[in-house]
Amino acid sequence: MKLLVTGKDGQVVTSLLERGQAVQGVEIIAAGRPRLDLLDANSIAETIAAEQPDIVVSAAAYTAVDQAEDDAEAAFAINADGAGAVAAAAARIGAPVIHLSTDYVFPGDGDGPYTEDDTTGPASVYGRSKLAGEEAVAAAHPRHVILRTAWVYSPFGKNFLKTMLRLAKDRDELRVVGDQWGNPTSALDIADGILAVAQELTHGKASYGVFHMTAAGSTNWSGFAEHILNASRDAGGPFARVQGILTSEYPTRAVRPGNSRLSCEKLRSVYGVELPGWQASTVQTVQRLLAAGEF
Repeated sequence: MKLLVTGKDGQVVTSLLERGQAVQGVEIIAAGRPRLDLLDANSIAETIAAEQPDIVVSAAAYTAVDQAEDDAEAAFAINADGAGAVAAAAARIGAPVIHLSTDYVFPGDGDGPYTEDDTTGPASVYGRSKLAGEEAVAAAHPRHVILRTAWVYSPFGKNFLKTMLRLAKDRDELRVVGDQWGNPTSALDIADGILAVAQELTHGKASYGVFHMTAAGSTNWSGFAEHILNASRDAGGPFARVQGILTSEYPTRAVRPGNSRLSCEKLRSVYGVELPGWQASTVQTVQRLLAAGEF
């Protein structure tokens, strides 16, 4: 099975390259700029046609949530037009596309976990651009699997978990938002989930459409931070106390969803894929970073 994934340095791309090495018979090609540029439809079409993958994984995206509020044109060009061009190129070679999306497509004011059938209504430019991307992918290619995930962290790149460890090296207490809820999800677990779905697609057990794929369980940002730092302390790493604060005490340019929780029952029932609980994967990531001497 040959997968082409868009991007070179992102958390999910890096995780896919690592996890793919452990799966016999899987080849993963990471294609990013300048070879594959989401702002250049020709580069997308040429790269995918040249590689002839069995599956295209559309992972690259504009993810600067606050910056997008002042840079909507770029966000939509990459997250909507670029995603649509990737799906169209996959359709031309007859390969299914797995496209990564986000919890930000929902308004974030619901009470329980969102299902795939719930009404979308993004409150930010980033969320609107990602929803437009879902629509562009679906319009360009009927054989699509859209995977919405959330609160992504990993040993790679920049993310909330690594920020908490970095700040704890210099501070005794961290003030972290405690009224936004979601599913912290390891990019390594996302990679495993993508590979499992891809295997099913290549074996003809295909079910197309939108699915949610996050870690099991939920928490708020301050609860996530506490778990990260407790795991760090237990492993001899940096530690700081966490004080939960209100969103209103930490204003940001873009509106964050108060409730980002996603129900993943559809993915489990259709594909048999269920990601591990967020707590255990968090501990594993912290321990890996500390063992590598990064903090």
